[in-house]
Amino acid sequence: MTVKAEDTGNKSVADEASFEAVLNSLADPVLVVNEAGVIRYVNIAAEQFFEASQSWLCNRVLADMISQDSPLFSMIRQVLVQGASLSEYGVTLETLRTGPRLVTIQVAPIVDTLDSVIVSFHDRTIASKMTDEINSRSAARSLTGMAAVLAHEVKNPLSGIRGAAQLLEQGANEDDRSLTHLICDETDRICALVDSMEAFSEQPQIERQPINIHQVLEHVRRLAESGFAREVRFREHYDPSLPMVAGDRDQLVQVFLNLVKNAAEAAPDDGGEITLTSAYQHGLKMQRPGSDMRTQLPLVITVGDNGGGISDDLRTHLFDAFVTTKPTGTGLGLALVAKIIGDLGGMIEFVSEPGETIFKVYLPAFRETENKE
Repeated sequence: MTVKAEDTGNKSVADEASFEAVLNSLADPVLVVNEAGVIRYVNIAAEQFFEASQSWLCNRVLADMISQDSPLFSMIRQVLVQGASLSEYGVTLETLRTGPRLVTIQVAPIVDTLDSVIVSFHDRTIASKMTDEINSRSAARSLTGMAAVLAHEVKNPLSGIRGAAQLLEQGANEDDRSLTHLICDETDRICALVDSMEAFSEQPQIERQPINIHQVLEHVRRLAESGFAREVRFREHYDPSLPMVAGDRDQLVQVFLNLVKNAAEAAPDDGGEITLTSAYQHGLKMQRPGSDMRTQLPLVITVGDNGGGISDDLRTHLFDAFVTTKPTGTGLGLALVAKIIGDLGGMIEFVSEPGETIFKVYLPAFRETENKE
């Protein structure tokens, strides 16, 4: 659909064409909305943003697509009245066809037109994910020095304490023997915690190999079904044409075993389900740690469960070390997952609501020149 002359202040046909060409050249989604809240024009980026065609979007009432409590509507009214541009940052925008997105909204008047405004959206979702990813990596790295100190300063004395408790046990009565057992159990638990933290220590860079991610997921599923996920139903939706992942098999098994274990623990006792999917998508790039290269992350692997969802107070810190809701958890599992994925040049995110949580892992595809750069 084109912008008609009456919609843009009696512009000439040539001016309309130029107007459309300018809007279509913009990378950000742009709408022209009149005072009745009807969409009069959308650019190409807006079609992609709203996952709908121009013919479907034009002449549609904006309030039928976006919740009326969105600040967007008050911004449009204010701009129509005052004739001055407005911007609002960090707005969560959700439409009928898309999930929630973090955006910056800009609303501006159209020169010589009193009844229409231009609305543009700048998607901050990916930028926010990138920031979270960087923060997760920083949190994981902060454990590196601590792990080295703990390994030396804590584990050595603990082995002495455990040995002393075992010696005392030999001459202890029944009541005292229960105390020596408690000492041994607690020293074992602390040693296991330190061992978990040692996984964060800086490791030599592992040569990336071509890995069939479906074989990794199948191995993880078999491990889970024979142990902690015996009562959980698995659903699998894989893209069989997926290329090889650039990574390390053992590390990828560790990543997805952690994610599947968390999903199994979150799933309800009755009717618990875990969904594993793989897909290929274009567009997302990240810079590898220790490299100037920007790597494409076309492989998307998801691990979903039908549990109660992640509480709001945990969401922003979920990949930080020592964050857990489990009574006996260490809070290191997801922090380690984030570190491994980051070291592989990938990214992890999640979406969660009551009844469904999905972790999405973005990974690079293997190239023949992978280890020659």
